[in-house]
Amino acid sequence: MPGPMLGTTALSLKGSVCALVTPFAGDGSLDEDALLTLIDWHLDAGTRALVVAGSTGEAAMLDEAEYRRLLELSVARVAGRIPVLAGTGAAGTARTLAQTKLARDCGIDAALVATPHYVRPTQEGLFRHFSVIADESGLPVVLYNVPARTACDLQPATVERLHRHPAIIGIKEAVADPGRLAELLPLRHDGFVILSGDDETACAAMTGGADGVVSVAANIVPRAFAQMCDHAVGGQADAARAIDAGLRDLYAMLGAEPNPIPAKWLLHRLGWMGPEPRLPLTPLSAAHHARADAVLANLAGLAELRTETR
Repeated sequence: MPGPMLGTTALSLKGSVCALVTPFAGDGSLDEDALLTLIDWHLDAGTRALVVAGSTGEAAMLDEAEYRRLLELSVARVAGRIPVLAGTGAAGTARTLAQTKLARDCGIDAALVATPHYVRPTQEGLFRHFSVIADESGLPVVLYNVPARTACDLQPATVERLHRHPAIIGIKEAVADPGRLAELLPLRHDGFVILSGDDETACAAMTGGADGVVSVAANIVPRAFAQMCDHAVGGQADAARAIDAGLRDLYAMLGAEPNPIPAKWLLHRLGWMGPEPRLPLTPLSAAHHARADAVLANLAGLAELRTETR
C-alpha cells in the first residue's frame, strides 16, 4: 500500500521524530529567532521529522494567530527537507477538524491527532472521531494515544479498524507496555507506522519492530538521539542500546516535572532559549536545578551540546 506524499516523495516517519518545544521570549511572545535556530539544529543533527504545536510545544497555550504563525514559520524553515507534523487534537470533533484544516492550509505534512481529552468517549466514539478527521481534513493523520494526559485509551482493536483508512498513516503510542506494542505491531504496513511515544522504552520498542519515536529527549541531544534511533530501526541493536544507556539520566530528568518544563529548562541552560513555559506551567523548580546541571555535565561528551551554560 503506497504511503501519503511529502512534496514529490513518500512521507516517511521513521527514527527520531522530535516533539519540538515552543520557545517564548521574555515578554511571553513567541521567540521566532529561537524557534528557527532550533529547527536548523535539528536539520543538521539528523532528526527525521518534527512535531510542532504538540503537547511538548504547549499547543494548549497558543492562540489561533500564534498557532498559525508557529506552523507557517516551521514549514518555511524546513522547506520540505523532512516532514513537519502539527498537533491538532481537541476535545471535540468539530474543533479538531477545524484545527486540522488550518494546519493543512499552513502547509503541514500530517496531523498528529491526540485522543479527545476530558470528555472520555467510547471506543465507537473514538472510531467515528478519527474517521471524520481522516475523511474531511485533507491531511494524513497520525493517531496519538496518551491516556495519562487525556483520560481516554485508544484500544488496539479500535486502531485495527482505523488503520485500514488510507489517510490514517500511523500511531504514536504512549502506553509504555510491551504487551500494547505486541498488539499493535501486526498492523504495520507500508502505509501505517508504529511510533513510540515514550523515550525511556523507545529503544526497546524500535529494536522490537517499531518504526520510530516521537521524542522529548531529542530536543536536548538531537544528534545522539537520532543516531540511537537510526541504529535501532536499522538492526544495530547493540549500538542503539549503547547510546540509549548514556541517555537514561536525561530521560529521568525530563520526568522530574510535567513536560515540557524540564526540557525548556535544559535548553535554557544550554543557551538555546529562555526557560519559561506559559501558565499554568512554571519554570523548573529550584530544587531540581543542580540535578539538571549534573545531567548536562554528564552529557558534555556529546559534541552537539554547547560548552557553556547560562
